[in-house]
Amino acid sequence: MQGGKLLYLADAAATEALGEELAGQLSPGDVVLLQGPLGAGKTTLVRGLVRALGGDPGEVCSPTFILQESYRVGGRGGIFWVHHLDLYRLRGKPRAVWEELGVAELLDDPQGVCAVEWPEELPGKGLASQVLRVQLTWEGEGRAARVWWETASA
Repeated sequence: MQGGKLLYLADAAATEALGEELAGQLSPGDVVLLQGPLGAGKTTLVRGLVRALGGDPGEVCSPTFILQESYRVGGRGGIFWVHHLDLYRLRGKPRAVWEELGVAELLDDPQGVCAVEWPEELPGKGLASQVLRVQLTWEGEGRAARVWWETASA
């Protein structure tokens, strides 16, 4: 794991609460990169982001098969959308597929934030100058989360 703050999350409710806390640090155009194994709580964390930003957390589901979902939120801090991408199934796909899905536009939405599961699949450039990275891992019966801001690669 990289640097940053390490937190222990006892259960899914604690993971969702972390998402709510992190929402307060976000501004329009920010990108949240969510890393971790299957079932580690990436979508649960997004549910907390959506709740804290004034959206319906009941709408949040894993976009593994649909690849992306956008949730309308309350406009808190100028954020009107949370775009939720799951890039797991796009591994090795040509750039044209990414363009057809509008990934660059979602990452660059001036009225939204973009939460990206499996960000290691992102095709190079196009991220905000600062990204919030969240690394989730299993830790005993719960989870551990390491959270830090980093400068995106140019």
